Amino acid sequence: MNNIIGEDLKQIVDVIDNAEALVLGAGSGLSSAAGFKYEGMFFEENFSDFIEEYGFSDMYSAGFYPFETLEEYWGYWSRHIYLNRYKYKDNELYKNLIDFIKDKNYFVITTNVDHQFQLSGVDKNRLFYTQGDYGLFQCSVPCHNKTYDNKDIIAEMVEKQKDRKIPSNLVPYCPKCNKPMTTNLRVDDTFVEDKGWHRAHENYKNFLDINKYKKIVFLELGVGFNTPGIIKYPFENMVRKYENAVLIRINQEKSPYFFDIKDKIIFVKGDLKETLNDIFKYKNKKEQL
Repeated sequence: MNNIIGEDLKQIVDVIDNAEALVLGAGSGLSSAAGFKYEGMFFEENFSDFIEEYGFSDMYSAGFYPFETLEEYWGYWSRHIYLNRYKYKDNELYKNLIDFIKDKNYFVITTNVDHQFQLSGVDKNRLFYTQGDYGLFQCSVPCHNKTYDNKDIIAEMVEKQKDRKIPSNLVPYCPKCNKPMTTNLRVDDTFVEDKGWHRAHENYKNFLDINKYKKIVFLELGVGFNTPGIIKYPFENMVRKYENAVLIRINQEKSPYFFDIKDKIIFVKGDLKETLNDIFKYKNKKEQL
């Protein structure tokens, strides 16, 4: 299905309404649809000094730049984290999405690291944040598998930075080995999977195991091909294996799938925000009838 029309809306809402379990898989496309942009005017307004100095074009690629000093590294990253994690405004799209599924037997798996599901009210026991969290530090080695909340230090870094650099006394170091701390983001094999990560992983596996024989819907939103092995391909494989499973895939980009699951997938190609808002409106209208 390439366009969301009346029959598509009815089918999607009916399938979700009749589901006995729902797994929501969310990628970066969902946060983009919700207004969290890594480029364009937002980036230019908040990182003009870094753009002028280095020619950065977006927040994502800038995060991989090899800064010469830790003071400048954290000058960039503290601002990045603050804007995407802590300078929070109620997000209507996320809130409406959670309201849409809250009465279902649901679980959320996401590759997003901006904490929007938690901020929008998802029970942490129903959430697996596979790629980390902007709100956590970890040892860069790492010498141990523990993460640390960074809210207060990030706020101080942002407040006191000057000329793209933070004061040297604010550079965070590991409390165990004294090596520099870093962000808890999965960029290489040093990513720390702490106790919370493993607990969330176990909760996800248990949810799938308990519900795999039920009418289970896999709702995939804005998942691209950066990390298809986390959500996209596992969802297809589970739909293939579970007799009563259906996959609903909504993406702005073309998203091919194997023909052997064509009778168990509803694919909508289109603007994710507009599509979700159409679904929410149809659901509300249905409930009022």
